[in-house]
Amino acid sequence: MIGIFGGTFDPPHCGHVALADTAQAVLGLERVEVVLAAAPGHKDVETSAAQRLELVRAAFPGREVLLDEHARTIDLLRDRPDWHGATFLLGADEFGQFLSWKEPNAVLELVSLAVAARPGYDGRVLFGPVLEGLEAPERVQFFALEQPVSSTELRERLRRGDDVASELPPAVWEIAAREGLYRRFPGYTGTT
Repeated sequence: MIGIFGGTFDPPHCGHVALADTAQAVLGLERVEVVLAAAPGHKDVETSAAQRLELVRAAFPGREVLLDEHARTIDLLRDRPDWHGATFLLGADEFGQFLSWKEPNAVLELVSLAVAARPGYDGRVLFGPVLEGLEAPERVQFFALEQPVSSTELRERLRRGDDVASELPPAVWEIAAREGLYRRFPGYTGTT
């Protein structure tokens, strides 16, 4: 059984890495493949696909990283029959928007979902309205993740000049700082 972890990763952060690592361990996945959405249809990105691809490869050494040119997840999945039956990994924030995805029920026909939620939260209660809107809510499972972090929040903190180096994998922080991505990095000295 494989996991598919897709996203914009703008920037990839320690929460993303923790989600992939935790899902693989808790769900017993053979491997987790990371899929970078080049031009997502549901949100704007601040950095180019090439820049984000470099960052994602740095964040996930040892994992297969693929660039997805599809704007919507369902279109990617239809083009990848080898992934049918896989487990698609999501953060809780993204699952909260799942009903707005293109053909969410069709997504669930091709893959199951595993959603990372904060420890102590019952995902079935927290996301009851989302689950009620699905034809096959039994294809959604939840697992606890200690380290949820939002890329949106990180970008905002970077714009304010906050030091977020501890929340980014060191290789990601080094590249983003060196390339001047997301704003200046406080305390950057050119080495990690």
